[in-house]
Amino acid sequence: MSRVAVVTGGGSGMGLAICQHLARGDRRVAVLDIDGEAAAQVAQSLVADGFTATGISVDVSDRTAVDAALDQVRGSLGPIEIMVTSAGIERFENFLDISADDWGRMMSVNLAGTFHCLQAAVPDMVAAGWGRIVTISSSSAQSGTSRMASYVASKGGVIALTKALAVEFAPKGITVNTIPPGFIDTPMMRRSVDSGVVSDMAALIARTPVRRAGTPDDIAAACAFLCSEGAGYITGQLLGVNGGWYL
Repeated sequence: MSRVAVVTGGGSGMGLAICQHLARGDRRVAVLDIDGEAAAQVAQSLVADGFTATGISVDVSDRTAVDAALDQVRGSLGPIEIMVTSAGIERFENFLDISADDWGRMMSVNLAGTFHCLQAAVPDMVAAGWGRIVTISSSSAQSGTSRMASYVASKGGVIALTKALAVEFAPKGITVNTIPPGFIDTPMMRRSVDSGVVSDMAALIARTPVRRAGTPDDIAAACAFLCSEGAGYITGQLLGVNGGWYL
């Protein structure tokens, strides 16, 4: 059954891989990203491969913009039954140097942005009696990470929000789960290495039980499963895609 899936942050990295996996699973995919050109390119690539997709520019921290974007999705693809919130930002800074504005921006994108997207999409799922929500949090919210206090706090909030919504909407046929990615080779991970927040890539690989870095496709495969028909008895869970960290 072809269902409509919305992926925020779908223009690159893990979000892009998630869009590709969902499209291959017969989902009509709305690619949302603050970079409208990147979103359009991803959607065009999916359409060229024979899938149904649309690309939309949106800042998830702006509720008016989120509402408008989801209305556009409904108009072009139909009611929303799958939502993956992958959009996010990071910042590397000593705790005592974090300004109130920087803290607020982190929360407005990572945590409030997740809230906006989910609250705007859930009514469609309630009406359908079926829904799949996957938030992308972070393993740093489980372990803590130096010089990333605002990011860690925002992603911890995403985990807590996921659990609350799982309980509230389970009777409505809606599952809500989160993936806290571990050591995934993405531009963000590379920036973590460059900034000195984490050790070099070779050292991280040596400490990872499976002895390799994760890929965006690893995250996308897990996300596609959680969005599937077969995952209906899984909700409120953290699916750690981390190569064996935190066993």
